[in-house]
Amino acid sequence: MLYNPGVRILILLAFFFSDSGPSDSWHVLTTVRDTNLRGVSVVRKSAAKQRVVWASGSNGMILRSIDDGATWKQLAVGGAPDLDFRGIAAFDAATAYVMSSGNGDKSRIYKTQDGGAVWALQYTGTSPAVFLDSIVCESATSCIALSDPGDGKFVVLSTKDGSHWKDLPRDKMPATLPNEGAFAASGSSLAICDGGENIYFGTGGASSARVFRSHDRGLSWTVADTPVASGNASSGIFSIACGQGILVAVGGDYKDGEMSDRVSAYSSDLGTTWHLAEKQPRGYRSSVTQIADGVFLAVGPNGADIGRSTFKTLNWEAAVDGNFNALASDDGKTWAVGPKGTIATFAPR
Repeated sequence: MLYNPGVRILILLAFFFSDSGPSDSWHVLTTVRDTNLRGVSVVRKSAAKQRVVWASGSNGMILRSIDDGATWKQLAVGGAPDLDFRGIAAFDAATAYVMSSGNGDKSRIYKTQDGGAVWALQYTGTSPAVFLDSIVCESATSCIALSDPGDGKFVVLSTKDGSHWKDLPRDKMPATLPNEGAFAASGSSLAICDGGENIYFGTGGASSARVFRSHDRGLSWTVADTPVASGNASSGIFSIACGQGILVAVGGDYKDGEMSDRVSAYSSDLGTTWHLAEKQPRGYRSSVTQIADGVFLAVGPNGADIGRSTFKTLNWEAAVDGNFNALASDDGKTWAVGPKGTIATFAPR
């Protein structure tokens, strides 16, 4: 059963890592069940290291903690109890965007500036081809969002004033391959890097797993093949993360979660060429984030793996077991969300 807005809930997961491999010594306390969380955003609240954390998911679920995850408040978007909120981007306790995924008018972008009491509808899909996959922001007024292709090309939306969204030009966007699309499993198939100059998004499907890249803030695009698994509608790149001198992509086949072949690739030349990680994660991974310089975390249905980049290589090691969809990291503390309202936090030693 869903909680009514205003009810405060406690959700806590503690992870304990072992140098010898994944640990099953973790504790879960949660009473939110009727949602599959797929979006998470974390921002520093103060010098006291308290963080504001927002999470979102199916059945119109939006959660917010203003005390570093000790307690949570459920929020509601008026008139949207059934939307699937796959992406969320927050800036403080008051301001956040939330993105829903679905065909046509089920794809929407809302913004709150009062802590979730009121949500302004800023964008609604106007054609059946629209399907929003990801939203990322540089600031509270500058954001981009990715949609599946329309008329043979991907659609990238942009706002520069924090209120109005428009399509970026597509005349310099490469055409899609047959049945190529992006994935909304974690709302992280799109990434802004290097102060906003470079934008990347990953794709998959029956043809190939590719990375589209723009080095002029979305005015023109090029595309590169990657060795990540592809060849059917359930496989490809699901998430991209920026690091110091490296880009990391993860994915695989979500219908074959244990398959660990061609799950992760990396690029050390701004996305021009891609190489398989020398040691792969343990299976399909839906989300990846950088948790320290050259250190990444990736999650999926069978757990989390830590990847370390050294001398232009990338090697993954098992971290913990568990079922997670999406990640966000801030100053050594990482948050993961997943099915049944699960919210997790850890700081690897």
